[in-house]
Formats: sequence, C-alpha cells, structure tokens
Amino acid sequence: MRLASPVLAALCLAITGAAHADAPRVVADIAPVQSLVARVMDGAGEPELLIRPDASPHAYAMRPSEARALEQADLVVWMGPGLTPWMTDAIQTLAGDAAHLTLLTAPETLVLPGRIDPRFAAHDHGHDHAGHDHDKAAHSDHDHDHDDHKHDDHAGHGHDDHKHDDHAGHDHDDHKHEDHAGHDTHDHAHAGPDAHAWLDPVNAVAWLGLIARDLSAIDPDNADLYAANAKAAQAELTALSDQIAVDLAPLADRPFLVFHDAYQYFEARFGVTAAGAVSISDASEPGPARLADLRALVSEQDVACIFAEPQFNTAILASVFGDALRIGQLDPIGIDHAAGPGLYPAMLRGMADAMTECLSPQG
Repeated sequence: MRLASPVLAALCLAITGAAHADAPRVVADIAPVQSLVARVMDGAGEPELLIRPDASPHAYAMRPSEARALEQADLVVWMGPGLTPWMTDAIQTLAGDAAHLTLLTAPETLVLPGRIDPRFAAHDHGHDHAGHDHDKAAHSDHDHDHDDHKHDDHAGHGHDDHKHDDHAGHDHDDHKHEDHAGHDTHDHAHAGPDAHAWLDPVNAVAWLGLIARDLSAIDPDNADLYAANAKAAQAELTALSDQIAVDLAPLADRPFLVFHDAYQYFEARFGVTAAGAVSISDASEPGPARLADLRALVSEQDVACIFAEPQFNTAILASVFGDALRIGQLDPIGIDHAAGPGLYPAMLRGMADAMTECLSPQG
C-alpha cells in the first residue's frame, strides 16, 4: 500500500501534464480578458497575454515573442477593433487559421455608444439604435437572471438616450469602427461603440460562457472542465457585482472627474456618475480652454474627486485642481493586480474601493 501513493502521484502528474500539453493555445488581447480566459482554462492550460497592462492597447507594437504567440494560437479572444484597431491586420496576417472570438461584436454583449459630449454632463448621446433587443442578451444560457439590473434599467443612471433595446444589430452604419479607431482622433460627431465593455461585469458573465463554448469546440476532451469553471466564475462575478452595487449605492449623487472617458459601463452598471473627463481622447493633453471648463464644472456640480490612472502621466491633475478636489486612482486594465484568473474580480473590487475611499464624505 505504501507504493500506491508514489505511483498514483506519478500517474496524476502524467495526466495533468498531458492535459496542459493538449490544451489549446489561446491568446487574449488585454489583461482583464486574459483573466476571464484563464479562469475558464484553469486546470487545463494558461492563455497568453498579448498586450502588457502598462501599455495603451489602442496603439501597440508587439514584441517578437508576442507576435509568435499570436502566430501559434488556436484561439484569439479580443475586444475588437474599437479598442485595438491594429490587431485586425495582425490577426489576419499571423493568426488567420485560428478561431477568433471578438467580444465587442458578440450578440450577447451589452454595448453602449461612445459619448459625444466630451464632458458628458448631459448624458445626451444623440443615438437611436432601433431594434437591437439587448434585453434578450442570451444570459439565460449562463444560469443568471439579471432582471434587477438590465441595461434598459439604466434610465435611472442618466442613460435614457441609449437604452440597450435601441441598439440595432451592431450594424452601426452611421458610426463605424474606423471612426473610433485608436481613440486618437475621437470624432465625437460619429463616436462608435464604447470599447471599454469589460467594465460591465454582466458582459464578463456572458463572455465566460462564450469562452467555454469556443474552447470546448477546439478541445472537447476538456469541455466539462471549461463549462464547470465558467459556471463557477459566473456565480462569483454575479455575487461580486451585487456587493459592489450595495457598496456604491450611497455614492450615486457624488459626481467625479476621470482622466479619460473609459468608465461608462461601470457607471451605468453601478449607478455612479462621472461629470467629465480631463482628456478628450485616451492620449491627448487637455488645452487651457478645456481645463478652464473643467474647473467651472467642478464648481457648478460640486465635484468631489478626480481619478488618475496608473498608466498615464497625471501629474497635471494636482497642478490644475490643487486642493479643490481629492485625487484618487482607478485601474481599469489591471496594472495593479497579478495576471491570471483572479485579476478581473480584483480589478473590479479595486475600482469600487477606490471610489468609496475618494467619494465618501469626509468626517
């Protein structure tokens, strides 16, 4: 009997090694997406991360090792060209034979249009996407009932003009992805879909099911593992989302500024309100006129806090706003968290905690 343990251990190691060896080679574009894929693949393999969290995804020069990973991929999971326009050609050139899961255009994804007003104080987007019934966003396939916080309930969050049942078929003929590419120009008259859709955990819940589905198609031997991992992760994220909603509910009437307009999905899901963004695009420096407008906005709306970001040089915030605002930090891409299955929930929890700390009234 004493010989059984080493023999069984060796057998288990061999089985585990075989599972890792046979797992699909998966590449994910950004750290939050890689985290979701890693959660589904846990026990079978580990996906590659294409874009380092400390770099902007909008314009990125791949390292040779990253290009090689893309070339060897069986499955590429990415947000889509609205976030990483350069990846379209890279995927076609290097991963043309791989399966592709484009999250932003998946029918299950709840999509918000980009905000036209760079201050977005009025939340008037001027979009009419008739016919897109996002209330039926296939979440029933994922064992979740989100009736209590569907996106068509976001009217109470100041999003009356872009309910999700108005998003027609993702067709967006009037504001194609090319108009949104790179966020560098940000033609606000034709702002395409807001590409930061991972900041709504309801989307992440749907994506976990899609990731499990596509992995199972490539690797049917591990289909049961992928399905079980996805179901467990969906339950975890739903519980976390419900808790964050409770935590942030007292802060609904506390407007804040952000460094760039990346948080619309988080705001809509949890009922918090960004009054404006310092930077019109994801990379541009604000001019004197814009800074003057923002200072006036701070006074008019009694803005309590401004949020910097770890991946941008935000030293300008202290010099412009001085002691008028508290300065917090939001990490929407997961720079401050270890890569892997735990990054996505830790990122959400970290953002909620940062808002609570900066927006709560000071005693």
